[in-house]
Amino acid sequence: MMANLEYYKVFYHVVKCGSVTQAAGALSLSQPAVSQSLKQLETALGVVLVKRTSHGITPTAEGRELFSYVEKGYEQFEAGEKRILQMCNLERGEITIGASDMTLRFFLLPYLERFHEKNPGIKVSVTNGPTPATMDLLREGKIDFGVVSGPILPEDGIGMLPVKEIEDIFVIGKNFSQYAGKTHPLKLLEQLPLITMEKPTSTRKYVQSFLEERGVRINPEFELATSDMIVQFALRNLGVGSVVRDFAAQELASGELMELKFEEPVPVRDFLVVTDERSRKSLAAAALLEMMKDTLKRGEIK
Repeated sequence: MMANLEYYKVFYHVVKCGSVTQAAGALSLSQPAVSQSLKQLETALGVVLVKRTSHGITPTAEGRELFSYVEKGYEQFEAGEKRILQMCNLERGEITIGASDMTLRFFLLPYLERFHEKNPGIKVSVTNGPTPATMDLLREGKIDFGVVSGPILPEDGIGMLPVKEIEDIFVIGKNFSQYAGKTHPLKLLEQLPLITMEKPTSTRKYVQSFLEERGVRINPEFELATSDMIVQFALRNLGVGSVVRDFAAQELASGELMELKFEEPVPVRDFLVVTDERSRKSLAAAALLEMMKDTLKRGEIK
């Protein structure tokens, strides 16, 4: 059985200092306590580890052999303690986040920028994917937290913090200008070519559910992987684009695209920061989440 680790600590300092007196000072122990610990280690191992000479304490052959191992281990312990201290001070650490293109671009990115400015030693890894994929990663413990687009059903152990309202709209190019400036029934969407996100995404599911609840059945002409591509397709007059307003804000402001308005608009929804309340977050992740909450409370980032 391995001897008491404190004995090895004393042995390390005695050999390193070459003096019981100096080792006692380094360890904040009395000289008798150091000598006693050293003697107990020798007794436990059945060998003499050090000898006293006119020049102080020197290790025996057995002592030198043992010290070659103890030195590596002790210095690794010290390095580990130093790294933990750096993590506590946010000088080192890692954060893993799940986010979609939309939540990253229109919410998360400015917070990551601010956090990195204050804590450049923290490594941040963002796994890009739609809401269902991010939720799976959270449940599997592969990310510290996620930023997803709601709504999502409540789930035991999963915290959900609304952080930003988003609005789903329909946009059209100049070839559909006859529909601009008017308010239409939702049934009009059954008559026009529609450009939407792919089915697995929360955005597609939300908009389609809203329409189906009102008796509107859609059969999109184009199903695309990104909202940016929906905007590009709409600019080329390939149909009516279903997007979150933020994605088309520039084109709407310039007049390149127009909003197709309906008697009943799609209700606003939220970006949500989702966390697994059953697992402990890394110190760095907890600090980022706290910074996000404080910043939102003060309204410093819109």
